[in-house]
Amino acid sequence: MNWKRLNCDHARQKRVAVAALAAACFCLSGFAQGEKHDDGHTHHHGGENAASVTRLSETYVIPEVTLVRSDGAAVRFPAEIEDGGPIILNFIYTTCTAVCPLMSRLFSEVQEELGKAHSNVQMVSISIDPEHDTPATLARHARKFGAGRQWQHYTGSAEASIAVQRAFKVYRGDKMSHTPATFVRGAPGQPWVRLEGFASAEEVVREYLSAVRVTSLGR
Repeated sequence: MNWKRLNCDHARQKRVAVAALAAACFCLSGFAQGEKHDDGHTHHHGGENAASVTRLSETYVIPEVTLVRSDGAAVRFPAEIEDGGPIILNFIYTTCTAVCPLMSRLFSEVQEELGKAHSNVQMVSISIDPEHDTPATLARHARKFGAGRQWQHYTGSAEASIAVQRAFKVYRGDKMSHTPATFVRGAPGQPWVRLEGFASAEEVVREYLSAVRVTSLGR
């Protein structure tokens, strides 16, 4: 028997096992610690499975602010989303490399999942970095993720953006502390469904169907 080769194999296996154990401990430690903010909650970042999705039903008072769409049109935000139809809404910024690309990809998948029914839904993405996210920047972002006409992106003044963030209880004081949340509402006057975490397209579409009291997309 080649004892030298056997000892080398054993040593190599031991190194692999130790490295795997260290990586697992690091991931678990990071997940357990998360990030704590002033609201007393712990938030986790960096992956679709970082935390489970929490569903809440809440009522929000939409502030009377002006936002600017990616086509350059300045709009009164309450009037923009009170057209009587269902809404799916989130908050993003275009230079984000962790949470926001996943949130935009989610909306792209929701759009695809809805199929022809997507024209019945108003999809809204609001920048939390309006100083950088000009209408032109948001228009490029929208094209990157294949946004249809029903999916609009909004920017505006820092004050207006913060006011909307506060209204939806997502303001964290720093864009780097941004956490994933998706909001669904069937019609004006109804409560919003808030999905905290990385929801799937299927979950969002299911909430949409429930909000509009439809059992299927009728395919």
